[in-house]
Amino acid sequence: MFYEKIMVPLDGSELAECVLPHVEALVKGCHVKELTFVRVFEPFRPPSTGGEFALSDEEIARLDSEHKAAILTYLQKLVERFKIDGVDTKGEMLTGRVAGTLAEYAAEKKPDLIIIATHGRSGVTRWVWGSVADRLLRSSCVPVLMVRAPGCVPGI
Repeated sequence: MFYEKIMVPLDGSELAECVLPHVEALVKGCHVKELTFVRVFEPFRPPSTGGEFALSDEEIARLDSEHKAAILTYLQKLVERFKIDGVDTKGEMLTGRVAGTLAEYAAEKKPDLIIIATHGRSGVTRWVWGSVADRLLRSSCVPVLMVRAPGCVPGI
């Protein structure tokens, strides 16, 4: 099977980037034509406690603007790093709730494969914290390659 379009969701963490060697191997070995790194921007929403530490709308807008700029810089560095002849490599910043936004993007763009890292949490930890990778796997009609992060501990 050939994977012509690969989508790689990242959050900027070292853990998420454990997929990059796998991405590189697949891009070079599977005749990939399009590689898209995706990162979701979730606008800052402070807790509604209303106390003395409340942020003004201007401060929130500044934080959001700085966060967006950091995401765009991050994606541009990945695109530069993965410039490979014959492969259209790009970065996309999306806005919204991470898991749902990634699933919607995948449904719209129809990649042949999604490659994402996972913590490998299980049991109560997974139930409490949830898993973007797990939610994407369950909500997407596209094959999802989940890469366990180094140091993961097997569990139930």
